Order: sequence, then structure tokens, then C-alpha cells
Amino acid sequence: MPAHSSTVPLTDRPAWSWGLIPALLVCLAAPAFFVMRIPWLGWALLIASLVSAWIVSRRVEGADDVSTDAEASVRPPSLLRDLSLIAVGLLIVSAIPLKAELDNLAFVRFALALGGAVVVPYAISRFVYRDHAIRFPWRGGGKWTTFQWTWLVAVLILGWLILPFYFITSGVYQNWPVVDTPDLIARLFVGVGAVGIWDELFFICTVFVLLRRHFPMWQANVLQAVVFVSFLWELGYQAWGPLLTIPFALLQGFIFMKTRSLTYVVTVHLLFDAVVFAVLVHAHNPGMLDWLFLV
Repeated sequence: MPAHSSTVPLTDRPAWSWGLIPALLVCLAAPAFFVMRIPWLGWALLIASLVSAWIVSRRVEGADDVSTDAEASVRPPSLLRDLSLIAVGLLIVSAIPLKAELDNLAFVRFALALGGAVVVPYAISRFVYRDHAIRFPWRGGGKWTTFQWTWLVAVLILGWLILPFYFITSGVYQNWPVVDTPDLIARLFVGVGAVGIWDELFFICTVFVLLRRHFPMWQANVLQAVVFVSFLWELGYQAWGPLLTIPFALLQGFIFMKTRSLTYVVTVHLLFDAVVFAVLVHAHNPGMLDWLFLV
């Protein structure tokens, strides 16, 4: 059934609503899957989220029954539908272990699961719900400003200062496989970059955008950060990694809202990941890049 032709403007989203309960539940499934690694708890949270979203939606529909024609023309998008898209994506990602590996089977496994987590919700939104809720604005945002270019340089500098200290002193670089041959180094480069692009396609253009249809920017951003950081935890950003990944996830959501450009947030992420790649090579090969880093 097609979505309503008109929806409530984003600026009119209520500061607090009952819909936060099912939204929080669906996002809490991420730490259940990726941090605590308790699949049944993740499934239970997703079910609870969708049931509570259905209840909230019924309350909204009941209110719409007594609304005026003008009010009915600006009904909000379906919370149940949008949370179901996030739930589908999380279920697909949770179907595989996220331990970083570089063999051919791991590449296929990641490509199918991570690709499916983006493609399947998009296809459901586009062809089943017919609401075009998920979009990928590669050409959005217009010409980059001086501040945007400056931030790209700042990302490289901050990564160069912080990431070697984090990976090496905490020992989390060992969560990634040893890369001591040209083939493995090349595979690491491709893997780190591909996952970085996927992060923005799923966490920002899918999870964040769907939540933003229902909640103020700061609430949607905090909720997507819960999912983002949980995934990065299982991927290997552990120890005190959340002190880095939480601000990064929040900044990526904020930057996307300000720039409306998927290209820009992907560029930011890939620059950050380029430093991650170099640090991992450095950590696994003492002496190779000692001249580049302070740690």
C-alpha cells in the first residue's frame, strides 16, 4: 500500500514521544547481537520493538480517525514499517561472525551479509512499502565549503595523532589478522575501505535516516550511534575504543544532516580508515612504518 503523499515536516517532530520506546528497543538489539553476543536477546528485543511499534501505531491511527481532513493529509510515516527495515538489516548482519578475517570465504561472507543488510531493506522500502524512505544522495549537498575541506585535513591529523596510540597501547590491533605479505596488506586495504563505505550506507543512510523520519535530530543520532558503535565493537574496536567510536558515529550523523551528502561522509570515513589501515600495517610489522607514527 503506498505511503501517504504528505508527511509531517522534520522540524515538527515532537521532542518526546511513545515511539522512542520501540526505537530504543530495536537499537538495543545491536549491543545484544554484537557486544554481548546473545542472539536470543537480540531477537527478543526486535520482537518487542515491533510489537510496541504496532501498539504505538494503533494509538496514532486511533487519533487520526477523529482528526480533520487537513490533519490527516500530514500523517507521519509508519514507525512500524521503518523499524521493521532496521530490524531486517540487523538480523542479516547478525547472521555472520564479524571477526576481521582476510580469506576468500570471509570476503564472500561479509559481502553477502553486509550487502544484504543494505539491499534488502532498500528493496522492501522501494518495492513493497513503496515509500522511498531509503535513499543514497551521492550528489547531494552541492559544492564543498572551505570548512568541509578543512575538516578533511583535520580528520587525517586527528587520526594520525590518536589511532596509533589507541591500537598499539591497548593491543586491539591484534583483533585484526597479521598482515605481513603484499597480498594480505592489499586484502586489508580493500576490506577496511569496503566496510567503511558500508558503514555509511547502513548506519547513516538506512538506520539514521529512518529514525530521523520520526524523531528530532539529536535523538535519531544517539540511537544510530548505539547501533554503529556496537557493530564496530565486534569488528575489533574494543578496550576503550568506544571513547573514539561514539564521537565518530555522532559526528557522522551530524555531518550528514548538515551536508546532505553521502559522498562527503564517505570521504571522511575513508580518510579515517586510511589511517586505520596504515596503523594496522605498522603494528603488525615493526620497523616498516616507524617513521610515520609517533607510537
